[in-house]
Amino acid sequence: MCRFVIYALALLALTACNLSTTPPTAIPTPDLPRVTFEAPVNGATILEGAELTIDLVGTDASQGIARIELRVDDLPYRQGEPEGGVPVPTFRVLMNWQAQGVGRHALTAVAYRPDGTQSDEVTILVEVLPRAALTPTP
Repeated sequence: MCRFVIYALALLALTACNLSTTPPTAIPTPDLPRVTFEAPVNGATILEGAELTIDLVGTDASQGIARIELRVDDLPYRQGEPEGGVPVPTFRVLMNWQAQGVGRHALTAVAYRPDGTQSDEVTILVEVLPRAALTPTP
């Protein structure tokens, strides 16, 4: 019986020697392009009918930004491209939106590389407030 225990312990020690103590090396994934809203801030409010300036910045160090698309409430609204259509590492575009429809609206931006690789979607919410009816003062 004692001999069996010694063999079992020896076998256990030999198999434990094959265990690696170093963690596996992660396979790097390529960075995606990025897009940010510089303006407006998430949760901004605007009066119905007013012009809202939307300031978007896309960045991509590998191939550059070929275009930025803006959607309003999941519907395509506008897109911007660098001058001359040549991708650039950092691309800033200003777009205007006339606030329509009282309530919350989702503004979503996506940046694209020339090969079609897209950034993660970035969404902010803006609240459109009704215009107060102007009442004449006596």
